[in-house]
Amino acid sequence: MTRALLSVFAICVFSFSYAQGNINFGAKAGLNLATLTGDAEADMKAGFHIGGMAEISINEKFSVQPELLFSAQGAQEDITFDNGAGDQTENLKYNFSYINLPVMAKYYVTEALSLEAGPQIGFLVDSKVKAAGETVDAEDLLGDLSTIDFGLNFGFGYKLDSGLNFSARYNLGLSNISDDSNSDAEVKNSVFQFSIGYFFN
Repeated sequence: MTRALLSVFAICVFSFSYAQGNINFGAKAGLNLATLTGDAEADMKAGFHIGGMAEISINEKFSVQPELLFSAQGAQEDITFDNGAGDQTENLKYNFSYINLPVMAKYYVTEALSLEAGPQIGFLVDSKVKAAGETVDAEDLLGDLSTIDFGLNFGFGYKLDSGLNFSARYNLGLSNISDDSNSDAEVKNSVFQFSIGYFFN
C-alpha cells in the first residue's frame, strides 16, 4: 500500500509541476490534537504527524500543495465500572495511525501569509486501544473500523524566505470510521494540527 500511495503522490506532483514549471519540495512535522466526534464522547489526545510536501505555484497569489503524511490520531476517555469492590475509573486511549494525503489550495494574503483549504483522504494502517498499561486490538472494543477516511482541511501558513514555514490546520472528518454492521453509531475524526516545515529549494 505504501508504494502505491507514493506512486499516486509522485504522479500528482509531477503532473502539476510539468504543467506549471515551478515547484518546491519540502518536509514537515508537528503536533496533533485529535479526538472523535459524532456518537463518540471522547477527549482530545496528543499525537504527531510527519511527512513530505510539494508546493506548486500557479501565480504569485495561488498555489497547490499536495502532502503525504503519517498521522497519529485517535482520542481518549475515562470510563468508570464496578470491579466488585467499588467503582474504578480507567483511561482508555484510542491510537489510530493513518497515512494521509491532503491536497491544499493556498491563497497568499501577503508574500508570506497564506490561507489554505482542501480535501484529504486517509488510509488506516493501525488501530489499538490502550488501557491500564495493556494494549488490545481496537476492533475488540470498537467493532469494525473503516480503512478509508475522507476529510476537509482549513488553516493558514506562514513561509519565510529561508524556506522555514509554519502552519496551523483543522481537519474535519467527513467519513463515519465505524464500519460495524451491528451498530448505527456514527464516529468521525477531528484533528487540530500545528506544523513546522522546510522547503529545500
